[in-house]
Amino acid sequence: MEKDLFSQHTNALAILTGMLEPVKLPALGQKLLADANLAPASIYFKYYLHQALVKAGMGNDYLKWLDKWRENIQMGLSTWAETSEINTTRSDCHAWGASPNIEFFRTILGIDSDGLNFSKVKIQPHLGDIKNISGKIPHPNGTLSTSYRWLQNKWEIQVDLPPKTTGTLVWKGKILPLKEGVNKFSF
Repeated sequence: MEKDLFSQHTNALAILTGMLEPVKLPALGQKLLADANLAPASIYFKYYLHQALVKAGMGNDYLKWLDKWRENIQMGLSTWAETSEINTTRSDCHAWGASPNIEFFRTILGIDSDGLNFSKVKIQPHLGDIKNISGKIPHPNGTLSTSYRWLQNKWEIQVDLPPKTTGTLVWKGKILPLKEGVNKFSF
């Protein structure tokens, strides 16, 4: 059957569900951002679009994808709008529109669950041009924190895991083990 309408939605879901070979992900990610013929994702569906773009290897560009949220702020909205048509919407405090709140931690700081009940973590940051950033989140076993600093031409990274929690740090193609407590790296 021939189709004449295509969307960011369907293509993002194709990436997230593993329908494509990994080598094809970067090209589709680029197309999702560049092809004006694709029906655009609404502000709430951008949560999935951004996850797909990260999976396609484009996570370092995350901060560049936040134009709709910047428009919300410029319009003086005090909560995120429900739709992407900023000029004709109102501020409805729509939960899906608040996805940057979690993606700051998951995408930029790289904190993600990698096991049942967050028993393991995967830390895979997408810092882009950021040279100094840190953050912490509540975890079932305590507090989990990460810190990234570019000092004297090298990265100083610290990941603090709560008790009974292990995981991995994924950094520039390397997978490094993390243990409970303080984990320090210099690259």
